[in-house]
Amino acid sequence: MSNQFKSEAAPKIATALKPQLGPLQGLRIIELGQLIAGPFAAKTLADFGAEVIKIEPPAKDPSAPTKGGDPLRQWRLIKNGTSVWWQIQSRNKKSLTLDLKQKEAQEIVRQLAQSADVLIENFRPGAMEGWGLGPEVLQELNPKLIILRISGYGQTGPYRDKPGFGVVAEAMGGLRHLSAEPGRVPVRVGISIGDTLASLHGVIGILMALHERQRSGLGQVIDVALYEAVFNCMESLLPEYSAFNVVRAAAGSELPGIAPSNAYLCADGAYALIAGNGDSIFKRLMRKIGREDLADDESLAHNEGRVKESKKIDKAIEAWTLGLSCDEVLKALDQAEVPGGRIYTVKDIAEDPHYKAREMIVHQTLDDGTQIGLPGIIPKLSRTPGGTRSAAPSLGEHTVGVLREIGLSDEQIKALEVRGIIGKIQLPLTTSSDQIKHQ
Repeated sequence: MSNQFKSEAAPKIATALKPQLGPLQGLRIIELGQLIAGPFAAKTLADFGAEVIKIEPPAKDPSAPTKGGDPLRQWRLIKNGTSVWWQIQSRNKKSLTLDLKQKEAQEIVRQLAQSADVLIENFRPGAMEGWGLGPEVLQELNPKLIILRISGYGQTGPYRDKPGFGVVAEAMGGLRHLSAEPGRVPVRVGISIGDTLASLHGVIGILMALHERQRSGLGQVIDVALYEAVFNCMESLLPEYSAFNVVRAAAGSELPGIAPSNAYLCADGAYALIAGNGDSIFKRLMRKIGREDLADDESLAHNEGRVKESKKIDKAIEAWTLGLSCDEVLKALDQAEVPGGRIYTVKDIAEDPHYKAREMIVHQTLDDGTQIGLPGIIPKLSRTPGGTRSAAPSLGEHTVGVLREIGLSDEQIKALEVRGIIGKIQLPLTTSSDQIKHQ
């Protein structure tokens, strides 16, 4: 990593990084988003070789650089002044500081957009247009530019101007209503799943737009709303309401309309998740728990009949699990070829041999010697896999290199620093190797 920007920013990874280029090598992406939805989309593409230039607001006080940049740098647990979450969300990215409220910064974005393939933003609708960075402007400069716009409610419609976070989108998309025990307050999933679902839909949109651009030579705008990404994953919720006027209710650990599929208490206080809802699987499960009568009951041979008797079936299964430890239950299920599992904590994940065998946990060492685990990269491509090429950047670490690349002199860059358009830098650099090269 270059030393062109000096700050108390993200700790660097000291271990060797994988050199894979990935299938997206040569793709240039400008990331203007912050926090989760936009940056997660860019992170996914960066993992597979895309060059991502992340634009962040500079620190207003040069003596306190941790007060600038993407707010995610300071979310949740902090190590050496920076969130360890940052190491996941911004690996393989380059950091450029720009105050987008200033016209000179907006002009720099317009210059960068001329050589970019994709621009990602997740501001409230209208913000980009207010900065002179709307699609009409950027695509006139670069007709091939693909623009991903992620927002709470989308770029159109009566709610477009409302602020929207993932938790609200999860509720509006229908998920929150279902995530509770019957009769109790709906709870949220303990992660920002709405943002992540929107991110992944955005990545799909980008890849489709790139494919179409090969025919037309033109870019396009991808409009992803958080609530719509959640709603898209709600399975039969709407058609069941349309056809039967059924409003599905919270069902706890059950999977309504599919049986048996539930969490069952074991003798050691742990829960075993058992999915015995395939016709042949159900028969094997019933025989394993000693309930041949249920296995041979023709009324339970198919899912429709089992749903009608789901309470009775669940009671029979739990009578069996209560006599065994969770490990014993899972061993018996494996013998019977019945899908089952335990409820994993992160400790279970970190120690699981299958996670390790699949390289789903990668270990990296920070400058202070602390080793941290990070999620591995998916999906797994056989010939051009993704990889970690660089650690999450310190704030503004690549500012000088990026600005030199678009033709600015050191004197011009220093003038931008003086006017607060970029963050604090150190000039001159000692070697040309510090400059950014388009991958």
